[in-house]
Amino acid sequence: MRVLGLIPARGGSKGIPRKNLRPLGGRPLLAWTAETALAALRLDRVVLSTEDAEIAAVGRSLGLDVPFVRPAALAGDRTPMRDVVRHALRALDDAGDAYDAVCLLQPTVPFRAPELVDACIARLEQVNADAVITVRRVPERYNPHWVYLEDDEELLAISTGADSPIPRRQDLPPAYHRDGSVYVIHRRVITGGTSFLGRRVAGHVNDEEVAVNIDEPSDWALAERVLAERVLAERVLAERVHASRRAVALPAGEALPIGGPAAAGSVR
Repeated sequence: MRVLGLIPARGGSKGIPRKNLRPLGGRPLLAWTAETALAALRLDRVVLSTEDAEIAAVGRSLGLDVPFVRPAALAGDRTPMRDVVRHALRALDDAGDAYDAVCLLQPTVPFRAPELVDACIARLEQVNADAVITVRRVPERYNPHWVYLEDDEELLAISTGADSPIPRRQDLPPAYHRDGSVYVIHRRVITGGTSFLGRRVAGHVNDEEVAVNIDEPSDWALAERVLAERVLAERVLAERVHASRRAVALPAGEALPIGGPAAAGSVR
């Protein structure tokens, strides 16, 4: 199965102006998704879809293919993503480069591993589904069997349509929500159906610790905090590894620094 990696990045953004080029951790937001996509083993090609010349130039510098310019009419706030993906497939078809499926990777989700991309593609091959999307478990207190919707008469009804809620937490069925990290969709659904994901959608649980999907300034602040915590954790780990190697490399008879590993047989 030939899979196209498609990164949509338009120039207009009202919540965070020019967010796809805004630096996060010292490099453009777009760079995080580009790095993941190019490292994934199951993507046959990684293409950037944009109407913006500056974003296109940055994309090329990051190693992305930019074989076409997205029409401005497909770069509005309300443009359906399905239309953007259809345009990309048609443009590549016209160039003699056809694909069986599309893996959609949006730059607004900067932190995802290439292994997650590969796992979603593998799952699409394994199950009889139109699409595979990354999902996360819904906390039990928000399970649909415990969630109520308000009707026109301002009366509450269980979201599942059941007459009464499931009383015991242990009896709740697992529920999931999509997290936006990865969408892998069969071509036939995009080009021939009426739904972007089709009727048969399978999920791949994303176990990565933190979910970041940047839409508002508060999301950007969260991304910066996550990145800062990662940098700090990596620095602490590097210092520990360095200290351990230094202790092992000390010449025989040289005293270890205070707090270093205890000598074999010493009292602890």
